Amino acid sequence: MPRTPATLARHELLGLAARVSDAADPGLVGIDGTVVAESTNTVSIEQGGRTWQVPKAGATFAFDLPGDAGASPDAGEPVTVAVDGERLIARPARRTERRGESTWR
Repeated sequence: MPRTPATLARHELLGLAARVSDAADPGLVGIDGTVVAESTNTVSIEQGGRTWQVPKAGATFAFDLPGDAGASPDAGEPVTVAVDGERLIARPARRTERRGESTWR
């Protein structure tokens, strides 16, 4: 299954450019960088040698997908996709192996 805006929450996030666009903790809003790790409840974003552990619950993330990922007619332009952190709460391996359109296994 190709990584598109509609299927992003069911794919691996490591290596994607990410930004915290909203969070329960206002101090986390605006953090941006590269996703370097993910656990059941957090996303680790690194930039400039610093790593932030951002809780998924209560946050909204904006991920940049490469334009050639089937997400844009213009293959050179990245596409920004907003994902509610609640949709990402799960062990990454379990979240990416789900089949079908259901958000529950």
